[in-house]
Amino acid sequence: MMKQWEIWTYLDMANDIWFYIQRGMNYSSNWKPSIILMSIRKNAPYNDSVLNWWTVIIYEWHDIRKNYANWNNPKEIDQPSKTPNWTLTQNGLFYNAAINWKQSWIFEKVLVYEKIREWIRTFNGDFYLIDAWIENDWHRNVYKFKLEICDNDKIYDVKDIKIEHARFIPSHVKQEVWIRDKGKCVKCWSTTNLHFDHILPYSKWWSSMDANNIQILCAKCNLSKSNKIQ
Repeated sequence: MMKQWEIWTYLDMANDIWFYIQRGMNYSSNWKPSIILMSIRKNAPYNDSVLNWWTVIIYEWHDIRKNYANWNNPKEIDQPSKTPNWTLTQNGLFYNAAINWKQSWIFEKVLVYEKIREWIRTFNGDFYLIDAWIENDWHRNVYKFKLEICDNDKIYDVKDIKIEHARFIPSHVKQEVWIRDKGKCVKCWSTTNLHFDHILPYSKWWSSMDANNIQILCAKCNLSKSNKIQ
């Protein structure tokens, strides 16, 4: 079972979820999970954002495929919900799921991975898809998703979350820690089975906002670490 803040290479992620991801949005209504790949790095191709200390993600839908755009720049065309053959795009599938839950109260659970480096992803957790809408960004229409983190099959109550108590690690902290720790476990220098770890546990009310309190550990070294301040 995947754990929040685990670090994955693209190939390891594909092997774990049993298929290769060729796009940022991957809707599934069968036994495979629905998956979103997000990025809020500088110069990311889409305008993803986070709210409420990473308990809420606003995710931008994807552009029309280049082979459908002919000679036009996909960035100049409204983001589509259907292909030229009138089948639903990934946008359309996710949009319908977001709207349908309001009638059925059945949430679409989505696994969210975040790009922190080329070919490197971190697992941000399980999220519920709770809303979708259209925005105009001055020259075209774009679609937005709202996803809210879930815990034990319940939507997180984010009203009482405070910055000093938050366990959610911001993107810039993860990127800073990855560079500082050279993508290796700080204890044994392993490059496999890695995750971001709180040095002083978030359960002890220490912040996730400070890179000095986050380190990279492998699964073996993490098991040897107690929940006490060492």
